[in-house]
Amino acid sequence: MQAYPTAVAERKYATAVNHFESIRGFLDTEQARQMPHDEVETYLDREGRELLRLLLQEHLDDRKQAERRLRVVTGADGADRRQAVLAPVKLGSLFGEVDASRLLYQAPTRAGLAPLDALLNLPSGYYSHGVRRLIAWHVASNSYEEVRDETAAVTGKRVNKRQLEEIAISAACDFDAFYESQPVEGVACSSHLVLSFDGKGIVVRTQDLRDATRKAAQQAEHKLDKRLSKGEKRNRKRMTEVSAVYVIEPYVRTTEGIVGELRPLREGEAQRPKPLFKRVRASVVDNMSDVIDQAFGLADQLDPDKAKPRIVLVDGNKDQIRLVRKIVKERGVRVAILVDLIHVLEYLWKAAYCFCDDGTKEAEQWVTERLTRLLDGEDPSRIAAGIRRSATRRGLTARKPADDCAKYLINNRRWLNYPMALREGMPIATGVIEGACRYLVKDRMDRTGARWSLSGAEAVLRLRALRTNGDFDAYWQFHLDQERQRNHCQKYLDNTAPNPLAANDNHSRLRRIK
Repeated sequence: MQAYPTAVAERKYATAVNHFESIRGFLDTEQARQMPHDEVETYLDREGRELLRLLLQEHLDDRKQAERRLRVVTGADGADRRQAVLAPVKLGSLFGEVDASRLLYQAPTRAGLAPLDALLNLPSGYYSHGVRRLIAWHVASNSYEEVRDETAAVTGKRVNKRQLEEIAISAACDFDAFYESQPVEGVACSSHLVLSFDGKGIVVRTQDLRDATRKAAQQAEHKLDKRLSKGEKRNRKRMTEVSAVYVIEPYVRTTEGIVGELRPLREGEAQRPKPLFKRVRASVVDNMSDVIDQAFGLADQLDPDKAKPRIVLVDGNKDQIRLVRKIVKERGVRVAILVDLIHVLEYLWKAAYCFCDDGTKEAEQWVTERLTRLLDGEDPSRIAAGIRRSATRRGLTARKPADDCAKYLINNRRWLNYPMALREGMPIATGVIEGACRYLVKDRMDRTGARWSLSGAEAVLRLRALRTNGDFDAYWQFHLDQERQRNHCQKYLDNTAPNPLAANDNHSRLRRIK
């Protein structure tokens, strides 16, 4: 038989107060006055963390002492739980381990319920939500080894890599629900709604590769033992699909203005409008079709009446364009598909070096002439034909870049309507999605030696997107609300956990619990 206290201690937080007095007393000693400031900092960091831990512990003790024994607790299964026992719970907080013991209500063959856990919104695992938030924030930008050291520096306890990954996965689980629930208001009627897509491969574990890639990896044979031969790959990658959705004000430009903007040095450039309501995301689990469909779902939140013209910026990927057109037809929206001008320029520059020496003014003039003709609305097929004729007349043998450029222009001629885009003030470059690919994927996921699990990579990409979008704080509050619902409320009748600290005639003050 175990005694259960019901009266509040005469002096709350006495242990924490005593510890504070101990710190203050030490700082007032001659020994402390003779210490270098870094040693004082180290002392205060250690003892200050312990002071915070004691404050949290005594606060939890105060709640435990104030908890009233309920006559009955009914679960979502309809079963009444009448037997209450004091059950210990250890919680790894930001300040160290604390005890969060509370009453656990039980019934034969039924899972126990602890109403005080719901009030505290305790997590399902050992580490507190404060520690989990700390890990989720840092995992988005740093390696697991760095996060382990950062967590240890704050909490005084090292979390192993597997636990860090599990916490990251758990922390990112409400990503889709969060964005589906977010209302968007205040989008200007004159603005353009832009969607853009791209992909970037990351190294994943062999079992997480897509079927075809995994078979190729398993069948690959290396000629040499100590190094790779030409064309051989050490690791296989899985494609990460990236999307960006944003709103931008019209910005009308001319051909001369575009050509001038491409020069590295320029003065007096007009202030360009910046993307608003930008939402980027990346997924290594979802396929290209799913990511594109999700992006159009976000666009519908920004434009529920489907009144705005939507611009889809692509890089010329045939499968991507095919899926965009398919989803557009299914959703019944109007879009203008444009191939990114920068990708076109890359093809033009490679072709230019078939006719001109590398890094010469002649090559720059060659590119500028054909770019100007494209921007002025000349049929891309005519420009492509001219490139091929020129290569044939010169008898070029190394003409593949020129032929590739001509083929690219012909295949994408429907999506090179730059005069219309300039006239309507539409964006014609995919800088937003290129930046998203670099920041979301490459900077974090493409580190030397990194091999990702599928679930771990997806979690990090989601957390990184939340930080990029500026939504991390709002998401975390949403996540905590969902955690309360998942871990606590849904286990009770009527989806509501009783409050064990509220005064109620149905409560009794029992001093002993069997």
